[in-house]
Amino acid sequence: MSKLVFFAALISLLFLPIAPASGFKTGGQDCSKCHQLSKDEARTLLKDSIPNLTVLKVSEGPVKGFWEVYLATGGRKMIIYVDFLKKHFLSGGLISIADRRNLTQERLTELNRVDVSRIPLEDALIMGDPMAKIRIVAFDDPD
Repeated sequence: MSKLVFFAALISLLFLPIAPASGFKTGGQDCSKCHQLSKDEARTLLKDSIPNLTVLKVSEGPVKGFWEVYLATGGRKMIIYVDFLKKHFLSGGLISIADRRNLTQERLTELNRVDVSRIPLEDALIMGDPMAKIRIVAFDDPD
């Protein structure tokens, strides 16, 4: 009788659908709903590893499971990546293998872009055509 029950249980297990077990559903969900990292929390996490740290911005990174932390230290601005578990950080260029793009450098360029139209030019010395399509703005210290 016990052999019959054992084989019946074994056969019934064979017909159950097989599905991967996971702690989190990843089907198109917004990870920032469950995982959050504030600027203050990022500063607290990184202050022992990066001296004179100022966190400028925190956003979701280009790789799932990582935060992008835009920061300034020692007169330099840089991007590091902090994992959602807040146990590790990566420093350096993140390169896309498929199209060989440096995603970190592209993001730094975007974040550091200066809107030239907002530069006051009332006291500027204009050389050449003031209505030219391309303008070059040079700064100089007269002292």
